[in-house]
Amino acid sequence: MKKEKIYGELVDSDGRCVHWHSKLDVIANRCETCGKLYACYQCHNNSENHAFGRYNQLSNQLIVMCGVCGHQMTYARYDEINQCDQCETPFNPGCSLHKHLYVC
Repeated sequence: MKKEKIYGELVDSDGRCVHWHSKLDVIANRCETCGKLYACYQCHNNSENHAFGRYNQLSNQLIVMCGVCGHQMTYARYDEINQCDQCETPFNPGCSLHKHLYVC
């Protein structure tokens, strides 16, 4: 599967951006309004003419992507794991502090 483009400011090959760039910051989230995957809500809000559109956290849509391998998952699946199901890259546990910005 080809990895979908991750939008944002100074995004590297694994999805890290100018705002979040630790080794563990590899998750991209899909905006419900424009459908694009962004490295973070700040990159989105700096680039688009609308606020980041949140999906329902129980949605069955693939709205989270591992920036390392491109594996896409539902938010519910992402919320229950601490590393990618496909490539086993660990995720940043601190991202849960920003859950309210991406899902409702």
